[in-house]
Amino acid sequence: MTPRAEAELAAAYRQCRRLNAVHGKTFYLATALLPAAKRPHIHALYGFARYADDLVDHPEPGRTPAASLAELRLDLEAALAGRHASHPVAQAAAATIRRYRIDERHIGDFLASMTCDITVDRYQTFDDLLGYMWGSAAVIGLLTLPILGVVGDDEAARQCAADLGIAFQLTNFIRDIGEDYRRGRIYLPLDSLTDHGVTDQMLGAGVSSPQVRELVAAEIARAREYYRRAAPGVGLLAPSSRDCVGVAAVLYGEILDEIERRGYEVLAERAKVPRRRRLRVGAAGYVRAVAARRG
Repeated sequence: MTPRAEAELAAAYRQCRRLNAVHGKTFYLATALLPAAKRPHIHALYGFARYADDLVDHPEPGRTPAASLAELRLDLEAALAGRHASHPVAQAAAATIRRYRIDERHIGDFLASMTCDITVDRYQTFDDLLGYMWGSAAVIGLLTLPILGVVGDDEAARQCAADLGIAFQLTNFIRDIGEDYRRGRIYLPLDSLTDHGVTDQMLGAGVSSPQVRELVAAEIARAREYYRRAAPGVGLLAPSSRDCVGVAAVLYGEILDEIERRGYEVLAERAKVPRRRRLRVGAAGYVRAVAARRG
């Protein structure tokens, strides 16, 4: 690689890190617990995923989301083939995929789910939603495994990584019900809404009705089951990666705790884990991570 190409790649990784720092504060805090050599590669995958998601939620002027996603896919394919990539996130993601021999099919599954967001805004059943979340969340966990490193049973680690990705996304869906509704989307199964007597009008009311609160309580229980299933996976990772994933799981799970403390109110304001709590959990994880590296 020429000095110029090395400088461009380094700049691409920095841009991905900025995307992570701005848009994924909890996850960014957790990545600080990784060895320095691993962090840019996790940031690269996050940056690529975030950029693709934004192409759908915030279309480029004069372009359709479908055209933008298709161009991003071609850009990544060019970078994977060793050709020039026009966007830094594709350049960084491709370098990481090549270095860790990541299964490129997972990227295809992710982009397929992003494409679904252009035309699909409702999911009738949880199984329907799972089909979407395979590409939008489960494969994100699978993409990171080669970087994090697996020391236990590989298939068990893969299942746990997929389950944790789904747990994270369900947490986001529960927290962001109102915001998603204002964008014209409902990411909770319609049959769950029906079971709890929740109507579209209730989701747009700006304050949670008793029916919405009951729905949220049920969906929190579903999300927690995925956290429970994913928990053994932390011990299957390389010791230097365990605290990153463990801290991320704790802090995302505490978003659900915060929603419960608010009486399952999700429409009036966005639930957040207090910054002091995030820093306290992160600091404890950092101490353990440093000890793991020395050990």
